[in-house]
Amino acid sequence: MAASSLPAIPIPAVHASHSGCWLRDHLGTRPVGKGEAIMAAADTPLLLLNAPLIASRLGYPDLSGLDLLELFAFVHPARFMVPTPKGLAQALGLAEPRSDDGVPVLLQAAAEALLATCEDPAWPEREGAWSALQSLVRLRWPWAGLLAPKIAQPQRAERWLFARLPEWEEAPERPQPAQIVLDDDAITARLAELTGSRAEQRPAQQAYARAAGAMFAPRSGQRQPHMVLAQAGTGTGKTFGYLAPASLWAEQSGGTVWVSTYTKALQRQLRRESQAAFPPERANGQGGRTGPPVVVRKGRENYLCLLNLEDALQGGFTGRPAIMAQLVARWAAYSQDGDMIGGDLPGWLGTLFRKRGITALTDQRGECVYAGCPHFRKCFIERAARASAGAELVIANHALVMINAARAREVAQRPTRIVFDEGHHVFEAADSTFAAALTGAETVELRRWVIGPEGSQRGRRRGLAARLADVASYDADGARAIADAREAASALPGDGWLARIVEGAPFGPIEDLLAETRELVLARDESGGQEAGYGLETEAAQLGGAFIEVAGRAQEALEALRQPLMRLALRLEALIEDGPDWLDGPARARIEGARGAIGWRTDLLSGWVALLARLGGPGDPEFVDWLALERSEGREWDIGLHRRYLDPMKPFAEAVLAGAHGVMMTSATLTDGAETKAGDWSGAVERSGAPQLGVRPEVFEAASPFDYAKNAEVLIVTDVPKGDIPALANAYGRLIEASGGGALGLFTAIRRLRAVYGRIADRLARGGLPLFAQHVDPIDTGTLVDIFRDDPRASLLGTDALRDGVDVPGHSLRLVVMEQVPWPKPSILHRARRLAHAEKFGGGGQAHDDRIIRARLAQAFGRLIRTGTDKGHFVVLSSAFPSRLLSAFPPGTPVRRVTLDAALQSVGGSVSEGSVTPLPFETRP
Repeated sequence: MAASSLPAIPIPAVHASHSGCWLRDHLGTRPVGKGEAIMAAADTPLLLLNAPLIASRLGYPDLSGLDLLELFAFVHPARFMVPTPKGLAQALGLAEPRSDDGVPVLLQAAAEALLATCEDPAWPEREGAWSALQSLVRLRWPWAGLLAPKIAQPQRAERWLFARLPEWEEAPERPQPAQIVLDDDAITARLAELTGSRAEQRPAQQAYARAAGAMFAPRSGQRQPHMVLAQAGTGTGKTFGYLAPASLWAEQSGGTVWVSTYTKALQRQLRRESQAAFPPERANGQGGRTGPPVVVRKGRENYLCLLNLEDALQGGFTGRPAIMAQLVARWAAYSQDGDMIGGDLPGWLGTLFRKRGITALTDQRGECVYAGCPHFRKCFIERAARASAGAELVIANHALVMINAARAREVAQRPTRIVFDEGHHVFEAADSTFAAALTGAETVELRRWVIGPEGSQRGRRRGLAARLADVASYDADGARAIADAREAASALPGDGWLARIVEGAPFGPIEDLLAETRELVLARDESGGQEAGYGLETEAAQLGGAFIEVAGRAQEALEALRQPLMRLALRLEALIEDGPDWLDGPARARIEGARGAIGWRTDLLSGWVALLARLGGPGDPEFVDWLALERSEGREWDIGLHRRYLDPMKPFAEAVLAGAHGVMMTSATLTDGAETKAGDWSGAVERSGAPQLGVRPEVFEAASPFDYAKNAEVLIVTDVPKGDIPALANAYGRLIEASGGGALGLFTAIRRLRAVYGRIADRLARGGLPLFAQHVDPIDTGTLVDIFRDDPRASLLGTDALRDGVDVPGHSLRLVVMEQVPWPKPSILHRARRLAHAEKFGGGGQAHDDRIIRARLAQAFGRLIRTGTDKGHFVVLSSAFPSRLLSAFPPGTPVRRVTLDAALQSVGGSVSEGSVTPLPFETRP
């Protein structure tokens, strides 16, 4: 029976949006009030879609029922679906509802379709379903009773998940890549293969690909990588531009190219587009390689930990989290690579279960026991790591590339040919990667890693003594080092540390330091309590004698932990070099893993000790140090001391560039508009880290092929008063109405975002214009973007995460609205870098700020026009928009300063006419 003709299941269904509520029962579909909908849901389980979202619409957080998303995750694990009525209909081949009142009948038809799938002999995800259902029956999952008669017991017992997953295999060490020089004609020919014979010839893309090829030339000196800085406007075709020489070099040399991104959205795009350059599968041994040609690598915290999942399935989780674990197990059996954050696990699944999220099933705390884990040979993380050593292309993120370059356990996993896409974020990623933060939260995690569970703590976490019990029993020096480390770690903060500090009863030298830090930050605060929802900070300068004394005791406590960890690392190294009889392959791998983890913690402690050691003396000009009290919505959540490099490209150059042979940084905004106009690459070169090694990178620039003068317009609205929330909300609401949706609203403060959303969401919904928002809707950011992309009448409000990396081509995004000029936050770190920039380049600190602002404006504007046929408006609701910032926008882009009414006329006119209304404007110089 076709899905579109299935009868509706006779279970009541409810749907709620900002425009109202609709209930369908034996009386038919009818609009109801929130109270009646809540009472109906309390009386009997109702069909609904996305229970947390419906609960927020009804204002009833305890809402539960038969959620179609949970059923879909069970029936079709690892399958993409936009979690909206429209998305559900498309995924199941059902007719899309034309309005909200048609959603309840869709929910009934969707339930019938999904239940019918379970009776279909051709159901592709049948394996494991019956066994999982038996566990879900015991957990009283609402759908279990309806599924039980639909899923027949298999004739042969189903294998458990951990028996079904394939094992990875060890591969022989690969020789170093052959030294080759790529021919320009060969690069152009490979680019033509990737784009297709019918593709339009793009000279700029061809020139870009040839420029990228320079990074693959043989290196002529140590610490002298070939570097290319390539700025190419949106629409140039950067991805195929660098994949052409990358695939050619990997094929001819036998080496691996790493492509690094800043956002998960670009990683997904690269995985898709790389299929044209590399075969989807490769026969083992082809070209001397094994495994897949393209591998996506992320940090350990992104992948499912099978040991955590096993613990959850065997009683570690109870109630709703236990149901989530069963659904995750269903997904794990069909997942491509076990990636839980941005991979093929539906982003919405974790938000359906509020108490313990998806992160509880990942390795968040570095607690992996490596070969000591019974699932080590099937581990998704280890599989990806080993596959990357034999891959032709590894897709990763900036932070992972930097960490791998600095700390990779095996030389084969260190990247030596790297393309940094979204290269304008390399500085930011390096700033975070090479930072030091001696905070309460960090020290608590270190204590748990060393000691393991304490008191009534549950879970499978094990301390050093448990993880290395065999080492302790064999090696007396190693046993003493473990015991000394455990004793020293007891001086670190434990559970309840923040409450003790606030109550004035800190315990131990580190809590004493954190208490003094909190008191000093509060004492120096000059906000008068007006900004209670935000964090506070002060310089690590002019510290009193009492503070220095407390810091000294804390330093001694950290050093007391660092020393035994260093001794333990040496003992493990000795064991590996001269191993006993019991040290087989798995034991050796486990000890290698432990040694790497200990090295990471030792480096962490060294950074903390260095930070505290300098507090009593002059500041180190290489670093910026400060004290901070972290707060969110009026609640304190962390305290600590922070250290950042004044120029994070110095450690980046040493860790990444010095060992690399070829590096490319590419983006549409490597230089900002003012630099581009002047042909000035000095700022981009400085931010690349190349000067730290005395390297002179090659530079390349290609303008966007898009006709911004015809298809885009920048409107600077001059009559929305700053700080007037009602006026700001009114402007957003009217602009979204004028554009008929399709708006991306960008905010610099969550508080203002929520205030605007609360004032306009209902009004827009009544006009058929759904509005979604980060930090408001109980939906992850990636899913919010999927929903926005899927519905041309939807609009989305968000903060920095949506300003960069959101790719919504076509009619779904036709209006970008910024609440104000994105000024830099006046932090201690920003002030120090502002002064350093002024001393080095002159022109005062304004030039530094302007570059940051222009980059943010350019990135936000880049969301608007993604293809040659896109059209739209970019609106800034700020009368105080300096003309010097207009160079952030592409040359020729129309820019007008207008009233809100004039802006509405322009936006509405372009929607009705299908193009941007030609009105008088000033063109960007």
